[in-house]
Amino acid sequence: MSDASSAVRPALSPWLQGQLTTLLARRGHAWLLQGPSGLGQYTLGLEMARAWLCEQPTPHGACYQCRSCHSVDVRTHADLCTLMPETLALALNWPLDEKTQKDLDDKKRKPSKEIRVEGARQMVTFTQQTRSGGATKVVFVYPAERMNHVTANTILKTLEEPPGETRFVLASEASHLLLPTIRSRCQTHTMVWPSDTESLQWLQGQGVPSGDAAVLLRAAGGRPEDALDLANNGLKAAHWANLPKAVLRGDVGAVSDATPSQAIAMLQKLCHDLLAVRTGAEPRFFMAADLPAAGTVSSLTQWSKDLMQGARTSEHPYNPGLMFEALVARAQTALRAKD
Repeated sequence: MSDASSAVRPALSPWLQGQLTTLLARRGHAWLLQGPSGLGQYTLGLEMARAWLCEQPTPHGACYQCRSCHSVDVRTHADLCTLMPETLALALNWPLDEKTQKDLDDKKRKPSKEIRVEGARQMVTFTQQTRSGGATKVVFVYPAERMNHVTANTILKTLEEPPGETRFVLASEASHLLLPTIRSRCQTHTMVWPSDTESLQWLQGQGVPSGDAAVLLRAAGGRPEDALDLANNGLKAAHWANLPKAVLRGDVGAVSDATPSQAIAMLQKLCHDLLAVRTGAEPRFFMAADLPAAGTVSSLTQWSKDLMQGARTSEHPYNPGLMFEALVARAQTALRAKD
């Protein structure tokens, strides 16, 4: 087997690599990685798990050459348990247990968007079993806020007093939704925000054209992984810059290429920035020059409340075309209001 010191590890973004090196030097059996979306919680959490399981770890992470690292890559490591919503596990190619997969294949139910209590019970059993040969076992929970109260309470005792050498890493994009008892049993790490320069260099390294990178990073509120998701979903700088005036014209095409949830998120950013300008603050997601002088504080505030309500039901099986028309019509009402 190759010496770990000669291994070529995939390059993490500089802000994640620094955090990984720091966290691996610290003690603790349970870590909570917290921060808003787009800062790399999933990547950092998985790299911590990989390094803990690695046969030849370095101070900077796993070796990427040993059998353990290969097992993580192919999602078959016997000492790694992942707790995720079924929808996300399928998207990230993590295997489901045989019964769950059969139920989904037979269309007995749809994949869950929550971390189900059955998975938590299987995790408890996993921690009580003998290790396959390594020095530790790892439980990786992502996104941790998708645990409902029953699921969270099921893992609580094991999280506090894990059997053997079990270690936990919980990654969350909304840690305020976690039970206080879960948070109190973890050491907390708040994700580092990269500088705009780091983010733009990384985005361009991921293939995002330089002409789009800065605009999409702004559209994502400065969160580089969210900006990359926007780029991968086909959003271009010109489309984002034109969106405010297109919505004001009533152009449904401004949002119709998105999912209902994505469309609502886009309109929430527009509403936020228009309200910011109206109250003397700087816009966050759009350039000021791209924002029309539209709406009143009252109309925009009510529109914001309506969008929040719409976000709660955006995953329901509505007719998308009709929903987009309703969203844009509601936006026009807010934007055309006069003082």
